[in-house]
Amino acid sequence: MKILIIGGVAAGTKVAAKLKRENRDIDITILTKSNDISYAGCGLPYYVGDLIHERSQLIVNTPESFSALTGVNVLTQMEVNKVNQAEKTVLALNLSTNEVSTFNYDKLVIASGANPIKPNLEGINLKGVYFMRTPEDAISLRASVEAGEIKRAIVVGGGFIGLEVAENLALQGVKVSVLDMADHILPGFDEEICEYVENHLADQGIMTFTNTRLEGILGEEKVEKVQTQKRAMKCDAVILAMGIRANTSFLDGTSIELMPNRTIKVNEYLQTNDENIYAVGDCASVINSITKAPTWSPMGSSANIEGRIAAKNIAGAALKYNGVLGTGVCKLPKLNVGRTGLTETQATAAGFNAVSVITVVDDKAHYYPDASIFIVKMIADKDTKKLLGLQVLGKGAVDKMVDIAVTAITMNASLEDIENMDLAYAPPFSTAIHPFSHTVNILLNKISGEFSTITPLEYKTNKPEGYQVIDASMTPSIPGASYIDLSKVSGPVDGYDLDAKLLLVCSKGKRAYLLQNRLKHYGYTNTLVLEGGSTFSEVEL
Repeated sequence: MKILIIGGVAAGTKVAAKLKRENRDIDITILTKSNDISYAGCGLPYYVGDLIHERSQLIVNTPESFSALTGVNVLTQMEVNKVNQAEKTVLALNLSTNEVSTFNYDKLVIASGANPIKPNLEGINLKGVYFMRTPEDAISLRASVEAGEIKRAIVVGGGFIGLEVAENLALQGVKVSVLDMADHILPGFDEEICEYVENHLADQGIMTFTNTRLEGILGEEKVEKVQTQKRAMKCDAVILAMGIRANTSFLDGTSIELMPNRTIKVNEYLQTNDENIYAVGDCASVINSITKAPTWSPMGSSANIEGRIAAKNIAGAALKYNGVLGTGVCKLPKLNVGRTGLTETQATAAGFNAVSVITVVDDKAHYYPDASIFIVKMIADKDTKKLLGLQVLGKGAVDKMVDIAVTAITMNASLEDIENMDLAYAPPFSTAIHPFSHTVNILLNKISGEFSTITPLEYKTNKPEGYQVIDASMTPSIPGASYIDLSKVSGPVDGYDLDAKLLLVCSKGKRAYLLQNRLKHYGYTNTLVLEGGSTFSEVEL
């Protein structure tokens, strides 16, 4: 059997390597446009920040080493420009010799990836305009920083890559601002989480300008300013991280079905509508494993999983790919962020009776050195109590919190299924009641009505009328607010009627909950706790 693979990097090389392990006799050829067959695209920002010191560390395999390791034939500098389904052939242009060659296949795997969005703007080709897609992009940007050519940079795009580039430029002493035309940075997170991160980045010296569209890049021979619809901003460099588009133009004229965003539609076996052609990685559209709706999730992690499944299916298996959850983690200055599953907004749009809670919980034993907190937003369906999503911020191992949620959602677990999991505990790693379990307990309390709350978003956009802010902290910490000491409440509190509307606030929410619980016992009927406390929200009197 002759297998032809268009594209390398993560998905294409995974298909090839796994196929050779399944059947060493299969004839496999990879056609790739670049010189590099397999590189760490997600590591590029860290090369910019000199956390990864050598270019060679970014290269997972050279064409030669991959061929020697696997027995796969690798042809670089080959740009595919036509697929002929009837003849089962592919035409490719050799970029070194300008010769066109024809390649036959029994099964074709399209792993052509995606290209960075390059807007048609004035100044786009000036010196000082960078992308972040290949090792050469990172190399040229770092070289300019180290040469002292960049003191002020504008990153356009507030997704993971853009923010990681911003962090690493800041580590190199560059003053960085981030522009994004959306309402917020961090697509895939809910509004209030995004706002918290935007404020945190500002505290770290990285300003984010949202609802700000790039309209031009100004300069004579090199970048001097960017022009937005609001104003011009001085800079020495522009890093365009505005997203990517699937590299599928060579499929024009074929019958292969594309989605509106020009990604390739595949079935649960990762086949296109042509049974002899598979598509995997950044060029393919799969499904969301919760909603089953078509989803594009261009991540190296899912590309590897898809490549492995496609290889086994080509070799004769019939494995189904259950789709993606939109899982991701990102390192920012003094803050890690992670997510999986549906946001509250997405869950509601998908028809779930979404309910959420925001908690501030210890990430390990509070007395252990370097102990910090997690800020967690957990989303579930109120009717079935199925876990739907998680977003988490913190200095510590947010990936651990995310991965527990991934496991639970994948297993279609309810909050009650995961309420008392036997998770790992020791003071350097966690708390006796794990922060994930702690958040599950709080959300269950909210669903049952035991915990009556106002969310940070509700507090910001639709404050309940007539509520008096009560400082429930261990010691008074909210200037101007009335204070109630939990330890001294042993009955109705003087000065507060049982039907008084009281908004209880402490630093994290825990002590406010304990006060609410006690006040309810003594007959108070109109108390609310501000989720996340003053750690997450600015409290207004």
